[in-house]
Amino acid sequence: MALMVLVNNAGDGKSSYAPLEHAAWNGWTPTDVVFPSFLWIAGVALTLALDRRLAEGFKKADLFWQAVKRSCILFGLGLLVYAAPKFDLSTQRILGVLQRIAICYLAAVAINLTSKWRAQIVWCVGLLAVYWALMAFVPVPGIGAGHLEVESNLANFVDWVVLGAHNYRGTKTWDPEGLVSTIPAVATALMGALCGRLLLWDKPLATRLTRMFSIGVLLLVAGEICDIWLPINKKLWTSSFALFMAGLDFVLLSGFIWVVDVLGMKKPVQPLVIMGLNPIAIYMASEALSEVLGYTGLHKPIYRAVFAPLGSPANASLLWALTFTALMFGVAWVMWRKKLILRA
Repeated sequence: MALMVLVNNAGDGKSSYAPLEHAAWNGWTPTDVVFPSFLWIAGVALTLALDRRLAEGFKKADLFWQAVKRSCILFGLGLLVYAAPKFDLSTQRILGVLQRIAICYLAAVAINLTSKWRAQIVWCVGLLAVYWALMAFVPVPGIGAGHLEVESNLANFVDWVVLGAHNYRGTKTWDPEGLVSTIPAVATALMGALCGRLLLWDKPLATRLTRMFSIGVLLLVAGEICDIWLPINKKLWTSSFALFMAGLDFVLLSGFIWVVDVLGMKKPVQPLVIMGLNPIAIYMASEALSEVLGYTGLHKPIYRAVFAPLGSPANASLLWALTFTALMFGVAWVMWRKKLILRA
């Protein structure tokens, strides 16, 4: 959450350090790790939650309909984020960050409730293979098959045809959280769900962490190998991107669990725990503040008067982003102190 807020709120939007910007097209930066990690950890969490509730006697059908309700709320919040402040329904963006989370969460819950872990692996492989086949072999009218350049690939063509004026306003003709590219994103959530299954494995923690780390390394290697045929690309959420980012998350989570739960270093990460207790609330608060600052015209004069004189353009932009993130941490801290946890 902290990194998501940080990279989403650069000072002038032009002078950020390269790691705090998305890759222009192929490749990846630390910024590109944020969204797939959010989806992946949602998958981890849903496995832990579903298993606990099933053990408590909840019926699978009831859990599914709870997931439907939660997904609808998330999707609606996503629509609200992109509708404000003008609420122009003719250009209302239909898909987006929260919308993708909603879709992938619901799909992962449905698969989790109706299949065992081996079948879920098959689902992951199938989804990634189908997406690769679509992108590689289905021709785009007037262009042909296998093209992955901006606005000449199948995913972006489908967005342009189906979504039309309801695409991402930054492109207007395709959406980085588009229709076809949601297929591998579901696999990202499922790989997180499988990691959750591994955490519940009845083995010593050291064994589980070793297995998590090993799987992560294998997925990283698989992502790099698949990059040969379908380059790592966040905007297309390519199969290689999904594999590589899931591998990175397996490795990072195993490392964090080792540091926190085995070595006992809990105090240093407490601010991050606080920030992550209310992820949707903090995301909505950050988007709302950003919209208010932009719509009222306060962003630029505050930035130029307070932050721009403090350093180079890149440093000034970073100071703004850090200040913005600190404000959001303040919101999270107040909610934590009041024991207020909001769930969709």
